[in-house]
Amino acid sequence: MSVRVAFHGGLGEIGRNCATIEINGQMAMVDAGLMFPEEDMLGVDLVLPDFSSVLKRGDALSFVALTHGHEDHIGSLGYLLRERNVPVYGTALTIALAESRVSELGVEADMRIVETGTWVEHGNFRFAFIPVTHSVPDATGIAFETPEGIIVHTGDFKLDPTPIDGVTTDLQSFAGFGRRGVRLLLADSTNAERPGVVDSEKTVGVRLAELVHEADGRVLIACFASHLHRVQQSIDAAVADGRKIAFIGRSMLRISEIASGIGQLDIPDGSVVALKELLALPPEKTTVISTGSQGEPFAALSLMAAGEHRSISLDPTDTVILSATPIPGNEKRVSRVINNLARVGVTVHHGLNTHVHVSGHAAAEELKVFYNVVKPQAVVPVHGEQRHMLANAGLARSVGIPEVEVCEDGDVVVLENGEMRVERGAVSSSYIYVDGLEVGEDEAVLRDRRHLADDGVILITIGVDARKGDIVFGPDVDSHGVTGDSRVLHDAVKERVLQGIETLDRPLDPDALRSRIRNAARKAVQSHMKRRPVVFPIVIKV
Repeated sequence: MSVRVAFHGGLGEIGRNCATIEINGQMAMVDAGLMFPEEDMLGVDLVLPDFSSVLKRGDALSFVALTHGHEDHIGSLGYLLRERNVPVYGTALTIALAESRVSELGVEADMRIVETGTWVEHGNFRFAFIPVTHSVPDATGIAFETPEGIIVHTGDFKLDPTPIDGVTTDLQSFAGFGRRGVRLLLADSTNAERPGVVDSEKTVGVRLAELVHEADGRVLIACFASHLHRVQQSIDAAVADGRKIAFIGRSMLRISEIASGIGQLDIPDGSVVALKELLALPPEKTTVISTGSQGEPFAALSLMAAGEHRSISLDPTDTVILSATPIPGNEKRVSRVINNLARVGVTVHHGLNTHVHVSGHAAAEELKVFYNVVKPQAVVPVHGEQRHMLANAGLARSVGIPEVEVCEDGDVVVLENGEMRVERGAVSSSYIYVDGLEVGEDEAVLRDRRHLADDGVILITIGVDARKGDIVFGPDVDSHGVTGDSRVLHDAVKERVLQGIETLDRPLDPDALRSRIRNAARKAVQSHMKRRPVVFPIVIKV
């Protein structure tokens, strides 16, 4: 009996983390994450994994197991459950965060909270969650017992000896699996290029406390809403300095309420007030904890930096702390926000000028320690761009792991009769784009949007007599994003279009007329300025 591990996202990119393990026709999905759009994905709100190869298998999908509550691991769950509503397993905070996101799509899900270290049996599967340290509480790895041996998925993890919540990566349990024999380890690659070890999260708390205490006026701290260890340390720093706190940003308000409700965020009574009440206090007695650390255009910090926030106007007495580093692809957005803040004159602290962020992912030496503890027979790096996974593969080989395979989205690892092979591109792995309320995978739409953004659009309107087929008015030419000297261009286009339609048979056929207008306009633009705008011929019958 073979065991198949398929990768539907998360290999070769940051986000969309999603894999399935199949035993005797039943599948378990590990994580269902999303990816935030890159700058060239115009008009796209979210990018999802491609679930089509799972959904076409009907009832084969048995359940979803979530490693932790970050959006790149739970963000697409609701879209999956709309199509195939299966049970979802996870730890308490992970389930609470996932349930909140799923409910936004109107899905009622079967959410099941599991304690770490407890074995769960579901269909052909027996699995357990193992505690790991990450930047969100209740993070786990997962161990599956399979006919081909134990498969361990690390989730996102690091080896922090002094975590904020006191929950360290459970190396003892991982070592126990290693002694039993781990057939395959799927290992977090995000930080594999970084040498050494990652500093403890507590070191950031020390620096945050210093910066808050040193600030003369209001302090604004921006971080991921789900980075609850960072949110906790921001709260601690503000309270220690005698400041009141307000949360702003939709996700910050939602997640802080969820986390405090289940005891994963310690907020002293009376320390948090409504934003309106906070703004009435002396600035030096206030701290705002906000979203927007990734430069998202409509996040609270970005709006403040641009002077467009409806409640907060920044001034030079403010101190802003960006307690995060940019996700790959967000560097320009974050830089833009920092520059806008600098123009206002506020004091800005960020990861490149002071110690206000540490990663939640294991660096090279931590990964090597982990490999030596688990001693797997085979390793497949997951969670990262291609360079991260290649670096992780090199680390695994350096400590003597017998089999190391670098896979990509769409690949399937097959374990059968003690052997391992990789079927390349065996499952669907396209980017699925969410644009508003629409979900689809039409890359052609993005190409058109890029074309419009790069070369602009020309609209040509012409009126045709509905009975005789003669031209009644036009061609009228309008353009957007093509050139600043539009008058000369419009005259050239109009002249070429008139020349082009002179030879058409009468009465004019609308389809032939549109084609001739489009071709004539393109030739006029190319000869005039060597560009290829999108041309829209509009034929009106009158």
